[in-house]
Amino acid sequence: MPRSTAPRTSTIRAAAPSVPAVKLADAGDAAAKNKALMEDIRLLGRLLGDVIREQEGKDAFELIERVRQLSVGYRLKKDASAGRVLDRLLKNLSADQTVSVIRAFSYFSHLANIAEDRHHVRRRQHHERQGHQQDGSLALSFERLHKADVRSADVAQMLTQAYISPVLTAHPTEVQRKSILDAERALAELIGARDDLPTERERAANEALMRARITQLWQTRMLRYTKLTVADEIENALSYYQSTFLRQIPKLYAEIEDHLAGFAVPSFLRMGQWIGGDRDGNPNVTAETLKMALARQSEVALRFYLTEVHALGAELSISQMLAGVTPAMAALAEASPDKNPHREDEPYRRALVGMYARLAATLQALTGTEALRHAVQPQNAYTSPAQFLADLGVIADSLKRHHAQALVAPRLAPLMRAVQVFGFHLATVDLRQSSDKHEAVVAELLREARLHPDYSALDEDAKRALLMGLLNDARPLRVHGAAYSDLAQSELAIFETARTMLARYGREALRHYIISHTESVSDLLEVLLLQKECGLLAGPNGGTLDGGAVNALIVVPLFETIGDLRQAEPIMRAFYALPGITELVVRSGGEQDIMLGYSDSNKDGGFFTSNWELYRAELALVGLFGPLREQHGITLRLFHGRGGTVGRGGGPSYQAILAQPPGTVNGQIRLTEQGEVIGSKYANPEIGRRNLETLVAATLEATLLHTSGTKSGAPKAFLEAAAAISEGSYAAYRQLVYETPGFTDYFFAATPIREIAELNIGSRPASRKATRAIEDLRAIPWGFSWGQCRVALPGWCGFGSAIDAFLGTGDDRDDKLRLLQKMHKQWPFFRTLLSNLDMVLAKSDLRIASRYCELVEDQKLAKRIFSAIKAEWERTHAALSMITGEAERLQSNPALARSIEHRFPYLDPLNHLQVELMRRYRHRKEGAPENERLQRGIHLSINGVAAGLRNTG
Repeated sequence: MPRSTAPRTSTIRAAAPSVPAVKLADAGDAAAKNKALMEDIRLLGRLLGDVIREQEGKDAFELIERVRQLSVGYRLKKDASAGRVLDRLLKNLSADQTVSVIRAFSYFSHLANIAEDRHHVRRRQHHERQGHQQDGSLALSFERLHKADVRSADVAQMLTQAYISPVLTAHPTEVQRKSILDAERALAELIGARDDLPTERERAANEALMRARITQLWQTRMLRYTKLTVADEIENALSYYQSTFLRQIPKLYAEIEDHLAGFAVPSFLRMGQWIGGDRDGNPNVTAETLKMALARQSEVALRFYLTEVHALGAELSISQMLAGVTPAMAALAEASPDKNPHREDEPYRRALVGMYARLAATLQALTGTEALRHAVQPQNAYTSPAQFLADLGVIADSLKRHHAQALVAPRLAPLMRAVQVFGFHLATVDLRQSSDKHEAVVAELLREARLHPDYSALDEDAKRALLMGLLNDARPLRVHGAAYSDLAQSELAIFETARTMLARYGREALRHYIISHTESVSDLLEVLLLQKECGLLAGPNGGTLDGGAVNALIVVPLFETIGDLRQAEPIMRAFYALPGITELVVRSGGEQDIMLGYSDSNKDGGFFTSNWELYRAELALVGLFGPLREQHGITLRLFHGRGGTVGRGGGPSYQAILAQPPGTVNGQIRLTEQGEVIGSKYANPEIGRRNLETLVAATLEATLLHTSGTKSGAPKAFLEAAAAISEGSYAAYRQLVYETPGFTDYFFAATPIREIAELNIGSRPASRKATRAIEDLRAIPWGFSWGQCRVALPGWCGFGSAIDAFLGTGDDRDDKLRLLQKMHKQWPFFRTLLSNLDMVLAKSDLRIASRYCELVEDQKLAKRIFSAIKAEWERTHAALSMITGEAERLQSNPALARSIEHRFPYLDPLNHLQVELMRRYRHRKEGAPENERLQRGIHLSINGVAAGLRNTG
């Protein structure tokens, strides 16, 4: 933080990029484009510096500033002496000094994110004013559709059958407390308002408010001292609905309707949620948790409606003496319990008072909570969102018919759209559990009923035959008075609660039941049987398959590992070949969701092989479901389990959707949003809407613009090359991660995996079993740990060796290289893969990563493993440059390159300090007074690095 020339001011500022990481042809233009960004970063940094000096004192401030200067010199000026001085300085800090420095640089990362988000909005608005649209914008997508002669009627028709759903999940990479999120949202609003403040006085007042928020941040505990609960995760997720989704999704629909002038747009974009329903590996999620999640979701939706209805009452002050109303509107006003004489000639207000009373009664009935204000007592609760929507429709129709159309668009139309999208349930909650748990419960039910003593010992064919027989038997399995295990009682309670919740909140509240680790047809049949046992597979003749049963929840297999992905099509083919299954799906709505896991397949087989096997599985599933769609009207919907990192399926959503194989999108897509990526995408309302817009735009283009004439999406030569690369990548990845002696020991020593497991950032454990085996470790902390130490191994490992093996040393090497270059130019799948690889390599830093080797007690092991990692990284870097023709990373993404360049000098000290604190903590004396501060410093550094990289989980 350099000293300012002005008295009593200070700044944490971004250093001038004297040695650009990427050489830009328009360097002058780039500086101009970023001028406002740099001004915002300097302002926020100066305010943070002022707060630090005020709160921590001059010595602390000057220490932090010294660290900043040395880090900038080491990173940007390549000053080796600065690096050595920085190293000595950081190693000699006390525990208290270390925590202070970490807090400063962590908060700077958070503030830089806010400034970058604001600049992203600013630049996009500038481009739109200039008539230049960016990829992912609806305007550009509709322009492309128009050029391809796709009519508005065709788009509208496609949207009637479309279903797009981002699904928020709770995973142990979201390191933010809600208190911090709320303060940062307030800061984002203040920094966003500065561009429109005309006077110095207004800007000074704005700056004072920002200083207050930064003071709040500095004095707010960044870490949780207790383990994050599922209730905490629910509240964190709901904050995004309140800040972004409830208002921005209706705006997005309005924009789509503007592009489709004259055509109504159905509510095809809906939110999904795992939090409260995802039990896989999380014993804290129970039937009571599910009830709580749905009640809180309903409360958020209903309180939003109450607020909007109250505001409408203030706005629709229309007097019947000055403007008429329709008979339906008059009847709605007359039915209101509001008899206040002051509103006797104000039918809209009287009607809205009555509607508020009905919503308040609905809130009481569905959530047990009270509305904040009452003009009349809550009464006559709405039994469905459709009733509430019908009343709003009566108001809208009356306004339109009596020359008040202008009053519909600002608030009433968005409210109506919100009710269509969010209902009384807010978001669809997915239920998820591991297949082995279902098997255990079914085995117990059969054992207690004396139908089979050891179901689990049966082979697959015998299991299928037994399960099919039970699905066609109207009798229940449970024996009255039998003492069932806690597992069986807990699992059955989930299914029974789901039936109750569906009746209370409606069909959209619960739609999907996801089966983790689906490895056989019996895994699907077991869930059908458990639904039947609890009344969710119902109909004539006791809900039997051959008796016309209807299934309440879509049974969704999740194929996760490489082996599972290869078996996806055979399993689904065998499932639909069973008698009665196709008919059951048709009767139940004709929808089949299939979830594809990116994280575990990557941990299992590496970055390239994971993506290739996903591609192949999607093609195979489309081939299977094509006839089922044509003959029976069954819709296939792929659910992409994408994480934050590229190694877990992350990366830009627009490119990812367009890179899907032909026929796999078809207007249908669900995808997970996880960890801190949720915050980076949706904390800022404007950016949140743009990210949702990107999903819609990509889905429109992937569905309606056919870029390939082949069913596979690529020429045979491309496919054969990808298969060969996958084989080589798989071998190289497995050899390093699973077959190299000592690799597991290196991983647990040279990454913060142990410290992450202790951090209160998720409600589930880091490992599925109490072992050190990588196979048992969850994919999320696996990737998170590699990201923290700046290796990012899951995002690139194996690719370099695979390309070397593919090219070989023969006479055809140049021909093979030209083929790869052609694939990069012409094949969206391969191009997107390499683009993501480019980003991962740019964000990794083996110079920083080498510091973590110091934590490995066996230094010979550390040197051997790190040398292997470094060699593979260098092979990958070289291979990528050969194929793309770009010697520097992010050469084609200068905006991200500049972002990295500006923020890495502030990120580096966090990594250096993380290493030093981990070293001290791992050699701590039990009971030493500084242990708590050491642990807190490590956890703060994890927070700061995650914020700085933005997609570490």
